[in-house]
Amino acid sequence: MTKELEGFEKVCKYSKLIENEGQHFKVNDIDIALFKVDGNIYALNNICPHQKANIMHDGFLEDGCVICPAHGWGFNLKDGKMLEAGAKLDTYEVKVVDEYIYVKVYGKKFNWNL
Repeated sequence: MTKELEGFEKVCKYSKLIENEGQHFKVNDIDIALFKVDGNIYALNNICPHQKANIMHDGFLEDGCVICPAHGWGFNLKDGKMLEAGAKLDTYEVKVVDEYIYVKVYGKKFNWNL
């Protein structure tokens, strides 16, 4: 693996993603949703922060956001921030190299020493 892709995991071929539709993948035990919009690839956590279900990939895309299919909450594709309130989806860095999509995922870190 090249230095450029250090920490990234190969997910799928670029051509596998359909424009303006989400797909979900497991990367290092993290459930992610990938979206292709205007040829750009966005990677977000696939878990709805309200229902805790892996459904975000089924959301519809509107004005640079994915809309949760269960609650209608909108999340920005670039930063994962919810439009109306404080909830947020994790976003992940994406690279396209030789027609493959690579994503750099990270797990949640918990601090038990409060």
